Amino acid sequence: MKALWQVSFRPIGKSKINDFYQSIFVDSIKSINYDITFSLTQFDEPNVENFINHKKIKKNYLNVPKSSLPPNKKYSNKIMLKNALDQFLEDDNFQYLIYSTADIIVPNNLFSVLQKINEDNFCALIYPNTQIKNGHLQNSYWPHYGIDLIVFKLSKMNAKKFKIIIKDYNQYDWGIIENFYIAASEVLNLKKINLFKFCNVIKFENDLETFSEDRSWQVKSWKKNQEYLINFLKKNNLSKLYAYGSYYYLLYKIFRLKDLNINLFLAYLIFYPYNLIKKLISLIKGIN
Repeated sequence: MKALWQVSFRPIGKSKINDFYQSIFVDSIKSINYDITFSLTQFDEPNVENFINHKKIKKNYLNVPKSSLPPNKKYSNKIMLKNALDQFLEDDNFQYLIYSTADIIVPNNLFSVLQKINEDNFCALIYPNTQIKNGHLQNSYWPHYGIDLIVFKLSKMNAKKFKIIIKDYNQYDWGIIENFYIAASEVLNLKKINLFKFCNVIKFENDLETFSEDRSWQVKSWKKNQEYLINFLKKNNLSKLYAYGSYYYLLYKIFRLKDLNINLFLAYLIFYPYNLIKKLISLIKGIN
């Protein structure tokens, strides 16, 4: 069986550090003993095609002109997903459809862990990531925001349903991607499994300044994508907390006692009591 890996790369040659991260990402996947094809949808990012040709990876490559997107938009995860689902459905040997960012190191044991899951269809993910900041590896239990690797094991029937439910959904640029994927897994009635006990994703800190993606750009993008997600939730009779509850709701939805180990228990312990108390203190200070 095979896996289809949906990802998109940032421009090559604009940031040496981001080029380095993306190269490590590709190499980490190439080192895995499994038949993996990349589903690459790019949006006129310069030098990416040369980069992936040099890496000699198995790929389905599509370029969508930026001019076809709404004004001032850079990319669309919805378009990437649609293309990936089309490719997934064209090949009966694809068993896994994987979404990830390109700034991580993929665990080498990923597929050996996935193959032990006795389910025909599921949504597996790894949370939390282990982050590298300023060149230093952080502890593995701190609950950073972001789910950067999500694996769907799908029957062709479920893949067709996935394609149908995203028909009227939109997403552009940064934010709320994992919220959508976890919500979509509920529509597809997939069991959600956190592989953190068995796998570790290492996440790099992107050089966002080079790409003019400051915090104000992220917030503006996130809020617009929140509107798109709310429409998706309404249409599929799902809780709006996927859009409003942030990670408090998301981590609740992926929680299973079976997935816990000491570090994941610490992550939940820190995320809920610590962050809620911190937010409460901030609100009280704001009132005063």
